[in-house]
Amino acid sequence: MPEIPDERLRPRSQVIDRAWRALGPGLEPLSGPDGAPLTRSVKLVVLPLVLRPVLRPDLAGDLLTARAADLAAGLLRADGPRLVATARWFALLKRVRRALKVVGGNPQDLYFQRCYELATEHGAPDGPDAEEVARAAVLEAADQGDRTVSALRGHLADPARARAVASALAAAWESRTPPPPAGPVPKEGTRALADAVLDGCPDGGGGEAFTALVDGGHGGALGSALWGGAASGWGRPGAPAHLGLTAEPVPPPPAVGAGASTTSLPAPLDRSVYERVFTLLRAPGHDGLPPVPELVDAETARACAPLGLTEESLRVALLVGGRLAVGLDPLGTGTGPTAAHRAVDRRWRRESSVSRARRATVDPAADQGPFADLARALRDPWTAYVRRLWARLHGRDAHAVPVSDTAELWALLDGIAYSVLRDHRARVRAVLRSLTAPANDTADASGSAA
Repeated sequence: MPEIPDERLRPRSQVIDRAWRALGPGLEPLSGPDGAPLTRSVKLVVLPLVLRPVLRPDLAGDLLTARAADLAAGLLRADGPRLVATARWFALLKRVRRALKVVGGNPQDLYFQRCYELATEHGAPDGPDAEEVARAAVLEAADQGDRTVSALRGHLADPARARAVASALAAAWESRTPPPPAGPVPKEGTRALADAVLDGCPDGGGGEAFTALVDGGHGGALGSALWGGAASGWGRPGAPAHLGLTAEPVPPPPAVGAGASTTSLPAPLDRSVYERVFTLLRAPGHDGLPPVPELVDAETARACAPLGLTEESLRVALLVGGRLAVGLDPLGTGTGPTAAHRAVDRRWRRESSVSRARRATVDPAADQGPFADLARALRDPWTAYVRRLWARLHGRDAHAVPVSDTAELWALLDGIAYSVLRDHRARVRAVLRSLTAPANDTADASGSAA
C-alpha cells in the first residue's frame, strides 16, 4: 500500500483500495487476485462514474484531505450494490462474448462502463431478459469502431485522408500568430503572477492572479514565444524555455504520422497527429470523445496551437506548473519561493524509504552508475513534471474541461507532483533490487548445480 505522506493527506489510491475491499464479496470480476480493484476498474468505473472528480474537484488530486477521503469512501460504500451488479453484468457479457465468438478489443475496455450503465438501468442481471440484454450490448460494442486505435489506423491509412490532414496541418501552421521577438520567458510580470498563484493556491487563494493570467492570454503568449526560439527566463540555470516539451530547440511543425507506441512516444510538442489521437484513445473516458474523423480534425488544429493546447486556462495551468517545476529542490534543504514549492519539497524530502539512494544520486560518480538517470531526474525535475502535466491538460482539452479556479489548479498540480514522486520512488527501489540481483542469482545457480 502507498505510504501516507503526511497526517493531513491520504493517497487517493489508498482510499479507493480500502473502501473497495470493505464492500465485501461479489466484486471478483472487477478485482485482482488480492482483492484490490483492477487498474481499469479504477480508471473506467470508480473515478469517472462513482467519484466523478470533474464534478467534485476536491476528489481530483492524487492526494485527498481527510474530508475528501471520507467523501470518496462514502460514495463507494453507497454505490456498493450497483458495483456488485456491474461485476455480475461483466461476467455475463464475457460469457456471451465467448458464445458469439467476438474476439476484437479488450473486454474490460469495451464493457466495464457499459456494465455500470446496465447495473444502473436494470440492477443485477437476474431477469429473464438479462442474457438478451447482454447479447445486444456485446454486439453494439462490436459495431462501435469509431473511437478505437484500429479506427484511427484505418482512417489515416487512406492516402486521400492523409493528404487532406497534411494540407490542413500546413495551412494551420502557416496561419499561426507570429511569435514575438525572442526574449525572456516568461516575462517578469508573468512570473510574478504565476508566483502569486503558487503562493495562494494551496489554501484556495491566488484567484485574482490566475484570472489575470488567463484574461491576459499569458499562456498563449508563452506558447507563441517558444515558436520564435525565446531564451529561457524561468529563473533556473539550465532549464530550457520549453522545459522539455520538445527535443528540438523550438517546436517543429507537426506531421500526420502513421503509427504510435506507448513505450516510445516523443516529447509532447514533437508528436504527430496520429500519436496525439492515439494517446487520447488509450486514456480512460475516451468514449466521451468525438468519433475518430472529428477527433483527427480537432487534433490537427490543436497541434498547431500555442503549447499544443487550445483552451487558455489549460495553457496558463501549464505555465504555472512550469514555474512550480523549475523551483522544486528535492535534494536541497532551503525554503522554496512559494507555498506550493514548500509543500511539494517537504513531501520529497520526507521520503525516508529511499533517502539513502536519493543522496547517492548527488555523487558525481552516480552519473556513470545505475543511478545516472535518477540523478538527472532529481537535478532537472521539470521535464518529468511538465510532460506529465501536459498529458493531463491535453486530455482535459480534448474533453473541453477547463481549469475553473485555483483550488482545481492546485489539486491538479499537487497530484502531478505526487505522481512523479511515486514514480521516482518505484525507480529507486527497482535500482536497489537490481543491485542485489547478481548475488541472489549466483546463489540460486550454485544451489541448482549442487
